[in-house]
Amino acid sequence: MRARILIVDDDPDIVLALENRVTWMGHEPLIATDGKEALRMIQQEQPELVLLDIQLPVFSGLEVLQQINDVARTDPATAPPLVPLHPSVIMLTAFGTIERAVKAMQLGAVDFITKPFTGDHITVVIKKELDAISLRRQVSVLQQELDDRYGPIIGDNKKFTTQLALAKQAAASNVTILVLGETGTGKEVVARAIHGWSPRKAKPFVAVNCAAIPKDLLENELFGHEKGAFTGAVKREAGKIEIAEGGTVFLDEIGDMSLSMQSHLLRVLQDQTFYRVGGTQSVHTDVRFVAATNKDLKKAIVQGSFREDLYYRLQVISVILPPLRERSDDIPALANYFISRAGKFGLNKRCSLSANAIRILTDYGWPGNIRELENVLTRAFILAPGTTIEPEHLFLGEAASPTPVSTGTPSVPSTPSSTKGYHELMEAYSRWVLEEALKHNDWNQTRAAEELGLQRTYFTKLIRQKQIPGRHPKHSPEPPADNESDHA
Repeated sequence: MRARILIVDDDPDIVLALENRVTWMGHEPLIATDGKEALRMIQQEQPELVLLDIQLPVFSGLEVLQQINDVARTDPATAPPLVPLHPSVIMLTAFGTIERAVKAMQLGAVDFITKPFTGDHITVVIKKELDAISLRRQVSVLQQELDDRYGPIIGDNKKFTTQLALAKQAAASNVTILVLGETGTGKEVVARAIHGWSPRKAKPFVAVNCAAIPKDLLENELFGHEKGAFTGAVKREAGKIEIAEGGTVFLDEIGDMSLSMQSHLLRVLQDQTFYRVGGTQSVHTDVRFVAATNKDLKKAIVQGSFREDLYYRLQVISVILPPLRERSDDIPALANYFISRAGKFGLNKRCSLSANAIRILTDYGWPGNIRELENVLTRAFILAPGTTIEPEHLFLGEAASPTPVSTGTPSVPSTPSSTKGYHELMEAYSRWVLEEALKHNDWNQTRAAEELGLQRTYFTKLIRQKQIPGRHPKHSPEPPADNESDHA
């Protein structure tokens, strides 16, 4: 990355040397010759890195460093997105002492260099810190993407908010929490919220899907292994529990965990200790466990597939998430939220739901719960030709069967036939939408893209992918239909 680096020194020879070195490295140098000017430039220019001399006119380097940290602590909201709350600071001095170095580090300096220094030395130090800044930015972006993926908790339904209040109260403690609910009710979203409400929120949240990992690999995934534990174990590897030290481990679909792994997990819950695969020395850990399942664990205990002692260790606090059909009053708010997020698919348009569409959504049974709702609305957002989503764009069976808007509207059955599946139907319908837009606009691609709320370049890319001619064909295309519908 090309960074702005502020050089703060009152020695013109040092300034010139550092300026030349920073320019040679491909970065933009900024210059200040006293502490007051340095503070002004930090505020106005927002450099990523500051090379700060300790001995300065007006304010010393340590006073500048102190004020930078004071601003960061009292006014974090002023920091722009993806920029650290304050720049990284490397201290420079011709009078290096251990006491000064310690003081600078206590005030937040990332390094301390004594004069005279070589060009190679300063290059290494600058590169090392800029790499660290770049890594922090990447982590920040990934964290934002993760937050966007799981989103906020939305809903005012009484059943739901009662369980949410219980989860929030339990989050302040270290007790194990068991989150129960059907598939798609948002168990992982609630688990992440519990972590965010807890004193451990600054530490890692590590999710492990117990159903997705083969039972003979789950032990290694959770506990890690020692060098030589098995063929290919060329070094010690930490497991998810060690990685989450101080934070939260989320065990999703714990009802699918094997009995042998359940006994290993029970020891961790009891003693906070475990053995790596192939290890002979116990490892102590400090993590908080949140587990989730869509299974009836009491029934599994009777059937012998789940340990009763583990069940009572896990369900110190149980949070039971109601299915979406029992919180239909939350559907409009959830629907509007998912529609607002649908722009991440690259479509340059805004959509809203008609009153009839909201009624259809509210009346539907939602066997797939919130996950199904999100998928239905994402599909509707993509396929709706205008800016209003109507019932015919939802494809929710007979309750939302398409209402023809013209003789050219495709006939899509409420139940897919045996000869044409979901993906084929969606592909046929999206192709028809693009062709209809071209026909309505006399095959003018710019106007057709505007009608669909798409960027011109994205529209062109779509018609190329679907091999739709960009000019008026000799024969008008027939709209896609499923002639083998199961319905008479």
